[in-house]
Amino acid sequence: MPIGYILLIVVTLLIVFGVAHRVLDRMRLTDRQALLFVAALFIGGIIPDIRIGRVLLNIGGAIVPLVLCVYLFAKAGMGKERWRAIAAAVISGAAVFALGHFMPAEPGALPFDNILYGLAAGLIAYLLGRSRRSAFIGGVMGVLLADITQGIINAVNGLTSTPIVLGGAGMLDMVVVSGLLAVMLAEIIGEIRERMQGGSAKKEGGLEFEDGEFVHAKEGPKDDDD
Repeated sequence: MPIGYILLIVVTLLIVFGVAHRVLDRMRLTDRQALLFVAALFIGGIIPDIRIGRVLLNIGGAIVPLVLCVYLFAKAGMGKERWRAIAAAVISGAAVFALGHFMPAEPGALPFDNILYGLAAGLIAYLLGRSRRSAFIGGVMGVLLADITQGIINAVNGLTSTPIVLGGAGMLDMVVVSGLLAVMLAEIIGEIRERMQGGSAKKEGGLEFEDGEFVHAKEGPKDDDD
């Protein structure tokens, strides 16, 4: 079974048993919404690609991840979080695209090539995105942008013998690995930094941890930052 499906099963179990509730809450996702998206990714990856002209779109590897990222982007509470998500997506996408030129040209030449792409995108997305939401968007959109860029280049170079495939050839694995890694890093490192800088004692004084420092708590829903 592909690593992407295995990770989706693990995520489903974490959601069902309530382990992922805190992370989902900070990403502005309910457990039910998260389960729906996981199911859509899983089922979409099995459904045959949709042909639009010369383009083949994979539902699980392209359409569902794009819809999820757009939804989370709309939920982003601050302008700076949205800009971080955009920067993370563009730079992680450029890194994945560049990495593809150093990897063997034949798919599957390396046993874990798709995982490497996902790990690279997820790490860069966390470093630039910082919050769980923007890091996830950056990681997932990074691999999607790299895939779209390669498809455009193929079309410009006149490769008409084969269709342009978006979301196929292991993209679901890359999307899941990059998104989960970015969120895990944001959650784990964010918690460590919060505890090192005072944690609960600071919160009791009416302060919240935002953008790497404690600031006075604001009214209304809390934005997600590490």
